[in-house]
Amino acid sequence: MTMFVELIKIIILGIVQGVTEWLPISSTGHMILVDEFLKLDVTNAFKDLFLVVIQLGSILAVVVLYWRKLLPVSFEEKGMRLKKDTLNMWGKIIVSCVPAAVVGILWDDEFTALFYNYHTVAIMLIAFGILFIVIENYNKGKRPRIKTLDGISYPVALMIGIFQLIAAVFPGTSRSGATIVGALLLGVSRTVAVEFTFFLAVPVMFGASALKLLKFGLGFTAPELILLITGMFVAFLVSILAIKFLMRYIKKHDFKAFGWYRIALGCAVLAYFLLAQ
Repeated sequence: MTMFVELIKIIILGIVQGVTEWLPISSTGHMILVDEFLKLDVTNAFKDLFLVVIQLGSILAVVVLYWRKLLPVSFEEKGMRLKKDTLNMWGKIIVSCVPAAVVGILWDDEFTALFYNYHTVAIMLIAFGILFIVIENYNKGKRPRIKTLDGISYPVALMIGIFQLIAAVFPGTSRSGATIVGALLLGVSRTVAVEFTFFLAVPVMFGASALKLLKFGLGFTAPELILLITGMFVAFLVSILAIKFLMRYIKKHDFKAFGWYRIALGCAVLAYFLLAQ
């Protein structure tokens, strides 16, 4: 009975992860709130691992949906051919990853201890919610300068990576939210900003998961392994739906609705924890 209850909790967390990882509304903020109510009956070490590694399910959704754009080779009758435009895109993705990778490797534990709390989550939810609204109002009626992935230069990619660094340090920012805000400020179109954010997540989340697995080790119990695989699988299925929804949505709408949602959620997080004290 206990294992069944934990599986139900894991499925709920997988759904929350799959939806909130790709919509710019902060998966961390939602996971903290949901965990307050669900209270997984696992060790703190495993929970810390689970909340990061479950993201691999979300990443696999990107790989499945965009494998043609992500694969740097094509297979033809004459043999394998390198795709220069895709290799160039991966070069820009690597440049974008550098700031967060350096900080994550050197100071991950320190920043987690300092900022992984509801105060930071609530403040960053609200702050970036306001930013989305301000930027969309500022860009209203303006044509984006960058309308294709090829149009993203290496300096622009590095600047997007610096915005991603904000999310790596301050939970509640939303990795996708930070990179989309940065891209919009730099004149990237909504569609290209979202696609680049999807692709940028692949090495970032694989790297973050690898670090957590190295720290935790491979000494999983059978129940822990079942819970982890279940969470990843649910996150994978839900992520596919969330990604397709977001790409359809931004063709006709801007990000202001997400901004208002973030502000409301940030206020809810503050209110809940202040009243609970």
